[in-house]
Amino acid sequence: MAASTHTVTNQPPPLVGYDVYTADHALTEGVERHLDAALLDEARVELSELGRAAGSAQAQEWGVLANENSPVLHTHDRYGHRVDEVAFHPAWDRLLGHAVSAGLNTAWSRPGGHLRRAAGFLVWTQAEAGHGCPLSMTHAAVPALRRDPELAAFWEPLLTSRTYDPGLRPAAEKAGVLFGMGMTEKQGGSDVRANTTRAEPLAEAGTYLLTGHKWFCSAPMSDAFLVLAQAPDGLSCFLVPRVLQDGTRNPFALQRLKDKLGNRSNASGEVEFDGTWARRIGDEGRGVRTIIDMVAATRLDCVLGSAATMRQAVAQATHHAAHRSAFGGLLADKPLMRNVLADLALESEAATTLALRLAAAYDDEAEQAFLRIAVPVAKYWVTKRCTAVAAEALECLGGNGYVEESGMPRLLRESPLNSLWEGSGNVQALDVLRAIGREPAALNAFLSEVGLARGADHRLDGAIKQLLTELADLDGIEARARRLVERMALVLQGSLLLRFAPPEVADAFCASRLGGDWGHAFGTLPHTLDLGAVVERATPVV
Repeated sequence: MAASTHTVTNQPPPLVGYDVYTADHALTEGVERHLDAALLDEARVELSELGRAAGSAQAQEWGVLANENSPVLHTHDRYGHRVDEVAFHPAWDRLLGHAVSAGLNTAWSRPGGHLRRAAGFLVWTQAEAGHGCPLSMTHAAVPALRRDPELAAFWEPLLTSRTYDPGLRPAAEKAGVLFGMGMTEKQGGSDVRANTTRAEPLAEAGTYLLTGHKWFCSAPMSDAFLVLAQAPDGLSCFLVPRVLQDGTRNPFALQRLKDKLGNRSNASGEVEFDGTWARRIGDEGRGVRTIIDMVAATRLDCVLGSAATMRQAVAQATHHAAHRSAFGGLLADKPLMRNVLADLALESEAATTLALRLAAAYDDEAEQAFLRIAVPVAKYWVTKRCTAVAAEALECLGGNGYVEESGMPRLLRESPLNSLWEGSGNVQALDVLRAIGREPAALNAFLSEVGLARGADHRLDGAIKQLLTELADLDGIEARARRLVERMALVLQGSLLLRFAPPEVADAFCASRLGGDWGHAFGTLPHTLDLGAVVERATPVV
């Protein structure tokens, strides 16, 4: 019989059994601000139900199990037949099934759909991030498919279904489907035009056989994929179903699953096409143009995913500090820790506020020019800040934060992912330059948005002036593209916070991020600011 040597004290209770949605002031206020008043009551109920589920012990356990039990590839059955199936732990199916039933796979057809989905995605990702990949791909496939009305008529109802129906069968026999995407090849990477997968036309118009290799195929267990391949008239976009209408398996040889740093619950694979049947979407030679709407939507999800990871990291850090005592008082009351927590909270709130502004713009046809620049700007900056936030938040828990049971290592491993997927930092920065050079309406829309807060704070006004000076000087613009895009992101975030956040939040952001009164690490905010109010706002109440 083990002897009890002492009683364990001074340990914060687990952050569990709370409403992830209502505990997040930046998120709830953003929904109230951007969503039509007639939709608010219904949205509040939906999001609070999802928030309680995300904060439950059950969902947190699913997240742990799905990451401790990574997907397994089965290339052949017991008889040697090729099956190329991916097996997941039941916890993955429960997470994904709950997300689909909550409508996180669609936003395109209901009023306020993008904002409501974005808020839900922010909430549910905090339970577990890996299963967000097939959700994102499935949601984002809709605009590409709409370029072919016949394909859209068949596939869109299945893509937007709230029924999760796993397993490989003909799509016509299923209540709902998932989509993946395959663009990246070994010789091309981000340079998708270097792809060498061949598409050979068949007698039936619009149909082809594909031959080639995809180095990174997202969500390889899905029912269908959008892929790029070289047709006779150039790079084109194709729909590749896993199972053909007659029930036979389309050649889709999964060579291996990637052994990734994080995102362990989610499958990412390499696939060989060898006489694989495909249906073209859009015109030959216009593959990038056809698939770009899907890419833009998934880039927004990268922003949302990073904002969710940051929010959960900050929630864990502030919760810990609110209950842990050291050196004669609560950690949250210690001036230096309060500075660190406030700095982290600013980064998280700025990310959430920007992400929701972009989602709201997706619901407004008149704001597409704004999105053209704002999405890659946000994708570049918010996803880059995620790793720094996750690492500092982990440190707030001390050595306990470095232990797997705290959940913080999983957040840290997940944190670089969204900066890499759907175009790395350089790709985003160069995309912003391309838009600036070719689409003056996009730059005008961006600057008009920023200008809505002009005059509210001298530090923002100074940052806008500096930005305009940089935009007027195109000499060596590519080499300083990251610097320019960073400045654009900070100015946009500052403008939004001045318009929408409490004064203490906007003041601290402008003083540090725009006014230059900031160090090179978190916890270096001016001590004269109202940091206690910032921390209190970010601390979840259980």
